[in-house]
Amino acid sequence: MMKLFVKNLDRDINEMQLEGLFAQYGKVVDTKIVYDKITWESKGYAFLEMAKKEDGLKAIEALNGKEIRGRVLEVSEAEERRRF
Repeated sequence: MMKLFVKNLDRDINEMQLEGLFAQYGKVVDTKIVYDKITWESKGYAFLEMAKKEDGLKAIEALNGKEIRGRVLEVSEAEERRRF
């Protein structure tokens, strides 16, 4: 599996639309757009988990720098948070 970090998303895109975009490159296991806890507006970034690492790499190659809804996406492998 491979977890991806996507930023600079259009604030009106929803999980189903985002998952559909990434599903072209392989099976998407999980999609989570991050929302503001008070306003429930999208913060413009998300995490996706792809079933296979090679599919995640294909998605990064294809979608990083691609313009979607007037915004240029930044797609990379998500870094694991350190817990102390």
